[in-house]
Amino acid sequence: MNQDELHTLNAQFETSDPAAMIEWAAEQFMPALAATSSFQTQSVALLHIISQTRPDIPVIFLDTGYHFPETLAYRDQLVESLGLNVRVVRSAMNRAEFIRQYGDALYRRDPDLCCYINKVEPMQRALDGLSAWISGVRRDQTANRANAQPVELLPNGRVKVQPLVAWTSKDLWAYIHRHDLPAHPLFSQGYLSVGCAPCTAPVTDGGDERAGRWANQAKTECGLHTDALFKPRAEE
Repeated sequence: MNQDELHTLNAQFETSDPAAMIEWAAEQFMPALAATSSFQTQSVALLHIISQTRPDIPVIFLDTGYHFPETLAYRDQLVESLGLNVRVVRSAMNRAEFIRQYGDALYRRDPDLCCYINKVEPMQRALDGLSAWISGVRRDQTANRANAQPVELLPNGRVKVQPLVAWTSKDLWAYIHRHDLPAHPLFSQGYLSVGCAPCTAPVTDGGDERAGRWANQAKTECGLHTDALFKPRAEE
């Protein structure tokens, strides 16, 4: 895919139905295609669209070992109700080895390294051999995502497809309500965006939907949607 083709695709998909983008990706890249999902409330719209469009597309779930039990229950609920083809991926380092080497509070001392071991490295392995990756990134989520495009060519040559990139939070919730989709069990308790349990807090005082992620830290991304995904970091 050259830059002219990429420009044409992005102009076409900027206002396109997300289902059309998923159909296009499946036609172009299956079987070397997968989606990823963190299985939180923000994920359910894309998962529903995949289930209605191409339920055969694998959905990668990163099991970090630090998820809320409610997240795992919500994942299982959606897998059953939507008929999703989920692949669970874990760190190469098992939990006992991880704790023996780093203790159980690496997320506090070095959250970037913790994310690398438990999320970035497993994702690198999960994407190995794939030509394209479907993600639920939206521009309105973080400053880092503000310039995201419907279709991106990554440094390693893989194509990243982002069907919801132009959606706002309002668009997302309109879809959820229209299709009567369930929210994450912790949503009603103020967990607007849910990651690993030690690094996620309820959002208070009208904060944005990701304000509870790495609360009171400058960190806003785990690394899956940054250059960290292409720059393996030596364990410290």
